[in-house]
Amino acid sequence: MGTVEFDSVPQSVFTILGHHVDMLVALGQGDAINAMHAPEYHQSLYQKFLHRLEGVSIDWQGLYSSWPPSKEKLYELDSDVHVADPAKVATAEGWDNNSIQEIGSNVGPWFGNTLSGTQQAPPSGWADAYEYYTLWEIFGKLAEVFRARARYEAFRSVRDSMMRTISAGLPPESDRPSAALVLFSTSDEKIWGYKMNYPGYYAAHTRPLGATDALADAVGDGYGDDGRNITLDSELLLDADPDVLLVLGPMTEYHNLDDIRSQLADDEVLRKMTAVQAGRIYAQGARRQGPILNLFQTEMTAKQLYPDQFGEWPGYANGDPYPEIPAEEQLFDRQRVADIITGEGQ
Repeated sequence: MGTVEFDSVPQSVFTILGHHVDMLVALGQGDAINAMHAPEYHQSLYQKFLHRLEGVSIDWQGLYSSWPPSKEKLYELDSDVHVADPAKVATAEGWDNNSIQEIGSNVGPWFGNTLSGTQQAPPSGWADAYEYYTLWEIFGKLAEVFRARARYEAFRSVRDSMMRTISAGLPPESDRPSAALVLFSTSDEKIWGYKMNYPGYYAAHTRPLGATDALADAVGDGYGDDGRNITLDSELLLDADPDVLLVLGPMTEYHNLDDIRSQLADDEVLRKMTAVQAGRIYAQGARRQGPILNLFQTEMTAKQLYPDQFGEWPGYANGDPYPEIPAEEQLFDRQRVADIITGEGQ
């Protein structure tokens, strides 16, 4: 971005991807958002988690769906800041570095980082200067823009406390299950697999848990991100044979976990998989995560992988919020997080 300065806290904020949206909500800036990619998807996802945070709510209905962005629409929105990665925007049709600079000069600056999700190679023209950051580093930098360092520090304290609990409770590597993180297509029989222990904030909730990635050595019809993602078929997934299957999507309105379980049980190949036979098929949220989703997903995945250490995962019922977990079995304090977001607990 170079040097970016603001005379005051931005009041109108353009976003694209969910990790930035999540960070803005965490900083108490959810009402400032005027655009995001697929607002209906993000609304259906985040409502499930925010239901457990008293006093925290969202309303993203009708926002401009911002990928790929329209330059004319950005002029119309007249945002104080574009919390989006210009290196990513430069890959969209109709955009180049000149267009990026035009919007930055005439409307509002760019301030975001997306390619750190999987440490994806930046496009031409950005390679020499591009830097990769963790989820929490990006969050900290965004907090500076909104003069909300105290909120960031409070969030970081909650996360660090949870990770100390998890680190102390992890079983020896020899006793850890194998797992696979997958997404089933809603339109055909495709299955996508994602590496769980790769660098980048997409794996920020799985990598620290240290499970054996059943897809670590899998080779399929790879797409994007330098081999981190794999297009699977039934035989490849059975060859990986995870003890635990983590399924992205059911915590939105676009996938149904019961249907996926039935699909796997009826498949002549996949029903032989250990995770299917053991009934260890669990819902996940999304890989593009900010601090809020990261807290919940780290907790849920710890329970899904290691119930003996962190308590049984109560299960997710389609359409319901993130399940209620007794206070003594929670890995982070919901009220503390809600108070941070609403400004009561900085």
